[in-house]
Amino acid sequence: MEHVEAVVIGGGQSGLATAHALAGAGLKPVVLEASDRAAGSWPHYYDGLTLFSPARFSALPGLSFGGDPDRYPQRDEVVAYLTAYAARLQADIRTGHRVIAVEADGAGYTVELEGGGQLRTRAVVAASGSFGRPHRPDLPGLGAFAGQVLHAADYRSPAPFAGQRVVVVGAGNSAVQIAAELAHESRTTLATRAPVTFTRQRLLGKDLHFWLTRTGLDAAPLGRLLRTPPATPVLDDGRYRAALTARTARTPDRRPMFSRLTDDRVTWADGTTERLDALILATGYRPHLPYLAGLGGVLDPAGRPRHRGGTSPTRPGLEFVGLEWQRSLSSNTLRGVGRDAARAARRIAARLART
Repeated sequence: MEHVEAVVIGGGQSGLATAHALAGAGLKPVVLEASDRAAGSWPHYYDGLTLFSPARFSALPGLSFGGDPDRYPQRDEVVAYLTAYAARLQADIRTGHRVIAVEADGAGYTVELEGGGQLRTRAVVAASGSFGRPHRPDLPGLGAFAGQVLHAADYRSPAPFAGQRVVVVGAGNSAVQIAAELAHESRTTLATRAPVTFTRQRLLGKDLHFWLTRTGLDAAPLGRLLRTPPATPVLDDGRYRAALTARTARTPDRRPMFSRLTDDRVTWADGTTERLDALILATGYRPHLPYLAGLGGVLDPAGRPRHRGGTSPTRPGLEFVGLEWQRSLSSNTLRGVGRDAARAARRIAARLART
């Protein structure tokens, strides 16, 4: 069995930021990434994804994004950035290594890999994100609907939906962005339980992230104070609000959530029905940590981690990085994950120094 100082599970933005912080603390982390490259979920997001934060506020610690700092990078730019970041790290990054279980082993842990490999370590950081567990709400009639149903995780581009009747479910940034681009190829409705809320992307000539950073709100440890994190409003420079109110052939309309799906039809809250070809669920994700199921008490019945600011209260040496609202509103973003990664690294380094 191989013995290592610290194991980081996940080679996306959270895992890479954690590896950087651990190396900075004088440790030699091993990063285990299930896919064939250290870029996390980004290669699998839809083709037209564009960040809502400028490049200057979208970088991990130790490497600026490069290029125009005020541009809004697209998906492939993020993939290239993360790939370059991984190549510069002083860490042992092992792609194609899927973790299937973490078991308690004395004062440390045994990390079991698909295929039979094992690593022994005194510290584990779960940084595998949530992309592997798309949330699919229990919508009325969903099981009986004969049309195409897919989550935003499986959506790539509007081309396959040309000429179709499509409903996108969700009220967040991705839902609005997907609905807006789909409307150029199909007749698209955005279905939400409440009206979409917007936040101005620029205030007094500066991007909102400038003000969040300047005021300290971006890093404020609000997560531990919230029982139910608030919904995140859609960041908008005016285009998306205009698209949802324009009511033209190439813009989506917004309607209250439908009351039922049946066969190839959707019934709206006002009782009207119409034929529907496809339903896209832009309904977010949940933490994806099945490999921790064997550590009693680490996960709640819904599979969510029990933690205090990213630290397991029951398993010393187990940290989490990249959870939504882990400590702040930016905990699971490129711009904010580095702060939580640094905290996890400090706790691990202190623990290893004591044992």
